[in-house]
Amino acid sequence: MPSPTRPVQLRCNHLVNPLGQHDSAPRLSWQLACGNRRGARQTAYRITVSTKRGGPADLWDSGVVSSDATHDVIYGGKPLASRQRAWWRVAVRDELGQSTTSAPAYWETGLLNNSDWSAQWIGSALAGGPESSIPSPYLRTIFNLAKPIADARLFVTALGLYEFSINGERVGVEQFAPGWTDYAKRVQYQAYDVTKLLQPGANAAGAILGDGWYSGRIGWRSRGYYGERPKLLAQLVVTYRDGSIETIATDGGWKTAFGAVVDNDFMAGETHDARRELTGWASADYDDSAWQPATTFPAPAIELSPTIGPLVRVTQELKPIAAPRKQDAWPEPVWIFDLGQNIAGRVRLRVKGAAGRIVKLRFAEILDPASQQLYTDNLRAIRCTDFYTLRGDSADEIWEPKFTFHGFRYVEVSGYPGEPTADAITGIVLHSDTPRTGDFSCDDALINQLQRNIDWGQRGNFLEVPTDCPQRNERLGWMGDAQVFIRTAAWNRDVQGFFIKWQRDIADAQGKQGEFSAVVPHVEGVPPDGGPAWADAGIICPWTIYLCYGDRALLAQHYGSLKRFIAYLKSKSRDLIRVHPAIGEWQGFGDWLALDGSGKTEGGTPKDLIGTAMFAHSTSLAAQIAHLLGEKQDAAAFEKLHARIRAAYQKRFVSADGLVTGLTQTAYVLTLQFDLAPENLRPKLLAELVRDIEQRGHQLTTGFVGTSYLPHVLTRFGRIDVAYKLLHQKKWPSWLYAVTQGATTIWERWDGWTPEKGFQDKGMNSFNHYAYGAIGSWLYQVVAGIELDPGRPAYKHIRLAPQPGGELKQARGHIRSIHGEIVSAWKLGANRFDWEVMVPANTTATASFPVPAGAKLTEGGKAVRASTLSAVKLEAGRYKFTATWKA
Repeated sequence: MPSPTRPVQLRCNHLVNPLGQHDSAPRLSWQLACGNRRGARQTAYRITVSTKRGGPADLWDSGVVSSDATHDVIYGGKPLASRQRAWWRVAVRDELGQSTTSAPAYWETGLLNNSDWSAQWIGSALAGGPESSIPSPYLRTIFNLAKPIADARLFVTALGLYEFSINGERVGVEQFAPGWTDYAKRVQYQAYDVTKLLQPGANAAGAILGDGWYSGRIGWRSRGYYGERPKLLAQLVVTYRDGSIETIATDGGWKTAFGAVVDNDFMAGETHDARRELTGWASADYDDSAWQPATTFPAPAIELSPTIGPLVRVTQELKPIAAPRKQDAWPEPVWIFDLGQNIAGRVRLRVKGAAGRIVKLRFAEILDPASQQLYTDNLRAIRCTDFYTLRGDSADEIWEPKFTFHGFRYVEVSGYPGEPTADAITGIVLHSDTPRTGDFSCDDALINQLQRNIDWGQRGNFLEVPTDCPQRNERLGWMGDAQVFIRTAAWNRDVQGFFIKWQRDIADAQGKQGEFSAVVPHVEGVPPDGGPAWADAGIICPWTIYLCYGDRALLAQHYGSLKRFIAYLKSKSRDLIRVHPAIGEWQGFGDWLALDGSGKTEGGTPKDLIGTAMFAHSTSLAAQIAHLLGEKQDAAAFEKLHARIRAAYQKRFVSADGLVTGLTQTAYVLTLQFDLAPENLRPKLLAELVRDIEQRGHQLTTGFVGTSYLPHVLTRFGRIDVAYKLLHQKKWPSWLYAVTQGATTIWERWDGWTPEKGFQDKGMNSFNHYAYGAIGSWLYQVVAGIELDPGRPAYKHIRLAPQPGGELKQARGHIRSIHGEIVSAWKLGANRFDWEVMVPANTTATASFPVPAGAKLTEGGKAVRASTLSAVKLEAGRYKFTATWKA
């Protein structure tokens, strides 16, 4: 008898054993492990939820449900109180009639009501100014636990950043907690199980605060955008074995002092004076008699929200790829370290020397080719420098900043005592905790490096929000960048929680009229109406998360917000033309950084054409969302509106002989991508697009808006040969040009640096800007041939259809979907096509073989009979196909 199918990887609201949940009807999910057994599937499940591990189902028993559903099963049991844990298990029956039960998992509620909070906001009496900061405040208290402890939970947040400790041990591994939100509306709090950190008798708890996004610099603004100083809110709830509860909360009885973190800022860097370290400050026996009483602050009128997405973590460490290179400088030499990879993060410094010696650390993404010195002009007006003052230990001193990060590959060290070795610097990679789920590879080394650059660009910019860049004085959550890249992002990494959290930020930033901002969280000085292709992220992103993860709840939660956005677009259009020139208002960013000969940063594609195309697309998505949610009246209204927008688009932008206003590649791409031209004219539009590409020597001219759609349009309309020529192009503008120049991330500009012109405009020339990495989705979907079915989203049904071409003879793509791993690996030989496929349990697939009609097909050495090789039905399992044909 085959081994039974086992439920594994239990999750609640896409999280593993989460604490601090507020959802009264959380969604429960699991995967099936079956050892790649053919046809493995679930036929029924039963969920039981208990107040005690292994106890009776006193909270909920779903009963046996005949269903193959394994994700987003809604909890239907008794309401949970604050701080209550629910233990759950799921039993499944498979297609063989065998049943197994999972190991137990749990979720736990947080502080569900404002009345549950007794803590007060506390901090230092000192505050910084627009260009001056204060040292990081240290805050602490001592308390006595007189009875045996059952468990303890810490609920903690900050306006700013915090690093919390109990009895000298740091709580959690997250960086830059509590994360970035619009602090005028909400702040997230975190919940931790700290039972093991407590001890009988005297205990100490405390935190170090950093400025972060709250009181530090944001973008190009001065300090203090949200507030003038960081503040802490913490509540430790201890449950004794006798059932009694004791709460230790921040209040005026806590003490504060300044220590070694002299200043900190995301943009400027961090300064640490090791001579000022407060050794043992978080221990109960520390003498804090010289500390001052903490200052208490009125509670701001904002929401204390649960953490619903991943926080930032250290995900990797990098060693320099060679010994540091010495450069003579005045008054002493500097040393340049090369990590071999452009990252977002910080460094760990190892040094030994006399007390008071100051080591200076500067950062850059790239070197000036002429001088081989750090190129920092593109950092604009930020210091981007860390300082460490030695305390003079006899052993090595090791230091790592707490409250800053940089975008860099190269580190310049000055003031180092003696001659440093390679181990003096270690690169610390930081980004939101989005585990790797997919990868692509092929037999072209440059394309493989391109894929690595795409993923590193994503890692460097998915830091709390999807930023544009991690190095200069910007680092904002630009909506346009995110929406063109989100599908690629969901291939590379698990970004469901990341975008769930950001969608809440998008809703917080939505204007009173329904407009979505250009950046989220919104920052003054950036348009509150993001304009075409930027604001549309507000509807494109949640729809994409639904397609990739089946997250219907996200759409339902924000449906009202999406409706208001469509209503806003309609109200601001003229004759259904979005950003009509006659309105006289700002028209958006256009096809940002296009190289179509217009000489304009926003490209030459008419902005009202882009606006109306995106208006049509967003309205079409709104109709699909309304259908999905059962909003039939809305769906019909959106469909009618879409038809009217399409007609208006054709009237204004598409000529009777198949030309599109602007005559740019992006103009043709958008018109074809969104089916905005009459069907009989589409071949003419395609011919014009291809003609433009070919007459430029197979080079693209598209910017941020058009580039993500370009290869998909060429493929869909039968010119995949042109798409492959663009992929293989090594001259700029092209995806591979930067790779040939040694890039390890995606550049902001096609021509960030060229031998002919040197560096582009220093005011806007990031070398870690992920938007053009959107080509990644085409590599997975078309080259590897893995695609989801929108009718059965989240890869419940998989479309497998590789399309070999260009110079490639083999490729492999894989993704760990919510159901399990999907693999498509093919190799093309002489009259032969070998294809390895993996279909996860509880899913099905349709395979299309890119071989001539009449080819002979075998699987595992056995002949396969199929009426057509374009639609072979597959059940779960691993397959090895070989197709052969005569020349």
